[in-house]
Amino acid sequence: MIFPCIDLMGGKVVQLVQGRDKALEGAPPLEMLELFVGFPEIQVIDLDAAMGTGENSAIVAQLCERARCRVGGGVRSAERAAELVGLGAHRVIIGTAAFTPELSRIVDAVSKEKLVIALDSKNGKVVVKGWKESTTITAVEAMATLASSCSGFLCTYVDKEGMMQGTDLEWFAQLRATTTHEITAAGGITTLDDIKALKSMDINAAVGMAIYTGRLSLNDLRHLA
Repeated sequence: MIFPCIDLMGGKVVQLVQGRDKALEGAPPLEMLELFVGFPEIQVIDLDAAMGTGENSAIVAQLCERARCRVGGGVRSAERAAELVGLGAHRVIIGTAAFTPELSRIVDAVSKEKLVIALDSKNGKVVVKGWKESTTITAVEAMATLASSCSGFLCTYVDKEGMMQGTDLEWFAQLRATTTHEITAAGGITTLDDIKALKSMDINAAVGMAIYTGRLSLNDLRHLA
């Protein structure tokens, strides 16, 4: 499965490089969503919420009303997770909160079936708090600990994220060998060959920059979705 990405900042669709530098802006969110008709699910990330600079809940609600969306970004509490489900999110993505005592409350609030845990890896270790802090564990180790609390993992190879240089297929193969849970790959996915290789491992792909720059055509992606 392929998940086109809608990343929200200041009410606009943006793409960042390495989670910091804004590389481009897309069409208004609802117009962008129209371009993604035909994909079974959309990945929506509220970057303002993730960075603690605001939130785009009204837009998230509009997107969820029109399409099946998995939503993340700044989900630090059970209350926020439940709010996103209330806004219509099909599934909720959490990152840093998965490594805190709040995880059990979030699972109780929305159920593990609706929960996707983001494992973002940089220099071989899971990073948290907007990729600003490194932990001492690997994504493989985290999966073993967290599998009982979610229905899937969103795994980002941060070293390549937004750089249009391809991704690390060997790393994703290691993750696939670790769990039977759904895995969605992100970070540097640039070509149809990347996506086909991931698909052969039964791994989904979240695609952002390659769509927005035109490197990958939506028609080609629909054929693979």
